[in-house]
Formats: sequence, structure tokens, C-alpha cells
Amino acid sequence: MIEALHTAGKLEPTSSGDNSPRSRRGTSRLIQFREIPQDANFRRQWNGLVEKADRPEVFFTWEWACAVEKAYGGVLKPWLFALQNQDESLVGLAAFATGQSRQEISFLGATTGDYCDVLGEPSCRGEIIEALLAECAVSNARIVLANLPSDSATVVELDEAARRHGYYVYARPAYECAQVSLQTEPEREQVKGSLRRKKMRRLIAAMEEKYSPQLQHLGSWQQVEGELEAFTNAHVARFRATGRRSNLEDEQRRRFLKELARELSESGWLRLSRLKAGGESVAWNYGFQFAGSWFWYQPTFDTGLEQFSPGVYLLARIISEACEDPSVTRVDLGLGAEGYKERFANSSRHTLHVTLTRSLPRHLRGMIRYRAAQSLKQWPSADRAVRSVWGKLR
Repeated sequence: MIEALHTAGKLEPTSSGDNSPRSRRGTSRLIQFREIPQDANFRRQWNGLVEKADRPEVFFTWEWACAVEKAYGGVLKPWLFALQNQDESLVGLAAFATGQSRQEISFLGATTGDYCDVLGEPSCRGEIIEALLAECAVSNARIVLANLPSDSATVVELDEAARRHGYYVYARPAYECAQVSLQTEPEREQVKGSLRRKKMRRLIAAMEEKYSPQLQHLGSWQQVEGELEAFTNAHVARFRATGRRSNLEDEQRRRFLKELARELSESGWLRLSRLKAGGESVAWNYGFQFAGSWFWYQPTFDTGLEQFSPGVYLLARIISEACEDPSVTRVDLGLGAEGYKERFANSSRHTLHVTLTRSLPRHLRGMIRYRAAQSLKQWPSADRAVRSVWGKLR
């Protein structure tokens, strides 16, 4: 395996065994890193690949990978595959990770990013995937790739490389991500019309008559740092009020959002939207504006004003502003099929959960488990009974 260490501003490959890539096309060179390079030129080229993607996403950026490494470095070890030309320009990139046992490989951003993918042209992705499977086949490691867009060219490359390395592939539907498409003028007009529907007008009018709310979008680290605590406390309180546990009760998640805010505010991509009513903050969205997309990533609201639906009001205001901004071509509502998103969405994007294993019994068990779970959902009472028994057994 080739490893690369960042020392004195240079990326110096060091060998730990056979240092020739198992798959090499043309004059490209594949280098593997076990930490995210802090080299400014590498960062620029990484984000350059993101910009060239069919669907650029903030989740693919160098900044996102750095925030994950800083927050989750104790349980995830980055495993970066970088494909370079002879002139050392970056033409392909994939940010994977290994757990403590190194027997399961995942995307580095799998637990934080709504979309995860390999960057570069299909041929470059194929070479990276070929190298990953060749390395993993030696130790029979399992590969679990969550949140892979179903329309990505990576799906085809995975299938072809898996057969060559004795891997069984199981790709199942994961999430439907609701979106508000604003790519054409008719779409913008249609979305504006949806905001003028009777029910939405009443909701907006009730909030505005009572509180005269003000919406602010915080983007600098100085602004965001002071607001993160209020956002976190509101998120935790809202979940506890319904008997659930907020992921912001997890120290690693809080650190991740803080590190991510620091990184993205420097690049100008962070948008922490804050709604104030009666002088108090009542709703937030920890989101992003990147490559034409305004992302609804982690919202919350003050439960004391739940009767006025401050979260829905906040989203309506964001969509209204997006309609007037020609640089925004979509508002992405992210993972999850919450009912309120259906009021606004006019399109969607699907993701896959892809598992690769060299064990046929394990492959079949995974398929059977998923299909059984899908069948149980047709009978909610049986589903609840099974989950109850399984919970007790665990």
C-alpha cells in the first residue's frame, strides 16, 4: 500500500510494501493518504474537482473532509485515494475511511454528508475503485458505501470492478431527498405560487401579525460561533420534548458542526439562518450555499412557538429569497421524508446504500434482511412487535 505523509509543506509518498498501483491507466499515478493533506495546492485542486462534478455538493469538499477528520478521528481513519497526471494535477479523488478494525470501509463523510461520491471522470473513478477493491480483497474487508446518488457514474464502475475482484454487490434504495428546483423561470413562478396558497398565506400571516419576525443569514465565524450554543440547546430541547434524543447530545457531532462552521465560513459557503421574533431567536437552519444549491441541512425551532410553525415559516422565507436570487438553482431539503417538505418540493433525488462483500452467505443475509424489513412495513403492528422483541434481545 502507498501512504503519503504531509511534511514541511510537501506531499512525500512513502512505501509500505508494493508501491505500484494494482491498476494503472496511461500515465496517471495513484497515491494513497492516511490523513487529509493540508497542502494549499492540494486543497485547491480537490475543490476544483468538486466544481467540475455533474452535481457539485459541499459534502465533497476538502473542508468537509477536514471537519470529519477533526471530529471523528478517534473512530475513523481517513483513507484517501488521489489520482494524478504526470504534471501532478489531480484528476480523480475519493475520500474513504476505515474503522478501528479496518475490516469495514466506508465513505469518510457517510455519517455526516447527505451525498457521498468519488470525484473525477468515469475512467478515473474506475481506476480508484479498482485500486480500492484490490486492496480490500487482500484482507476480505467489507465495503459499505452509504448515500451514493443513484444517478452517479460510480454505480456502474462499482459493479464492473466488483466482478473482477470477487465481490458481491447489493445496492438498495436509501433516501429520497426532496428538492425545490429553480432552474427555469416557470419553475420559479410555480414555487412562488405555492407560497401564496391559502394555507401557507395563513401560516405566514399569523406569524407576521403576532411577532414581525426578522430573518438573518450568518456566514462569518465571528457571527456563527456565538449562535451555535443557542442552536444546539434548542435542538436538544425540541427532541427531548417528544421523547427523542438529539444527535447534538453527542460530543463528536457538536464538535463536527463547530469545525465545519469554522472551515466553511472561511470559504463563504456557510449559511446559519436565524429567525427572530419578539427580539428572541425562535428558529434556525444550519445550512449552506454552494454551487447554486441552498441546503436545508439541520433545522430546529423553539417549541414554545410551535403553534405558529416557526420552522416551516423559516423554510418558506428561505425558499422565497431563493426564488429572487438568480444564483440559486435549487433548495435541497436533504435526507428524510418529513411531511412538511412535500408542501414545497417539486423534484427529488435518490440515494443508494451499496454493500460489497466477498462472502456469499453474508451477501444473501443482507438482501434477505432488507427485503424482510420492507415486507414488515406493510403490516405496522407486526413491525412494532418484531422491533420490540429485537430490542429486548439486544
